[in-house]
Parts: sequence; C-alpha cells; structure tokens
Amino acid sequence: SVQLVESGGGSVQAGGSLRLSCAASGSTYSGYCMGWFRQAPGKEREGVAVRDPDGSTTYADSVKGRFTVSGDSAKNTLELQMNRLKPEDTAVYYCAADRDCYDFDLAAEYAYWGQGTQVTVSS
Repeated sequence: SVQLVESGGGSVQAGGSLRLSCAASGSTYSGYCMGWFRQAPGKEREGVAVRDPDGSTTYADSVKGRFTVSGDSAKNTLELQMNRLKPEDTAVYYCAADRDCYDFDLAAEYAYWGQGTQVTVSS
C-alpha cells in the first residue's frame, strides 16, 4: 500500500520560515496528485496547496505569496516552503495523495494521507 512520509515542521517565531517534505512509497505508480492540508486545534481541516502531476498548483488564499510548493511527480515527492509564518499558521500539516486531484473541500476523497507534522508559530 502507499505510504506518505512527512518530515520537517517544528517551532518558529512569527515571520520565520519552515520547510516540509513528503515522499510516497510502496507504489510503482508515478504521477500522483499531491497536496498539503492542515488542521488547527478546534478547527476543521483545510486545504493549503495542491499540486497536480503537471506541476500546476492551487493555493489557499490565506497562504498565497507566503507558501510555495515544489515537487517531483515522477518520484512522488512534495515540498512546502513556508515563509513569513504567522501564529494562525499553527496546525498539524498533512500530506495527501491520490491519482485524481480534488478541490480543497473534497479533501476526504484523497486516498492516501501522511501521519501529520506539527507546525507551531509563536508571536
């Protein structure tokens, strides 16, 4: 089965930067649609960014201009560079993957999920 392994995350002061990485393993299929989602305490999960196999990326309005996604569709890897972090970015960040891409509000359609990594931004 497909496994998503995330790395990165941690604690940083507001205005700082962090980088998350995600790698898919356990499948010979290449070209997954991959994305980042996050969930803050007491809040619903929300989409951060989704990158399709062609490289086209959709960002949530709340992170546009601050977060950048990169990746390698052939290797099924995905990175999230987070700059100018704000306290409201504090959440558990999850990597997700599927053969199809879905809008942020259809996050539950993604077949594969990582274990999540904590990002904490202090003011």
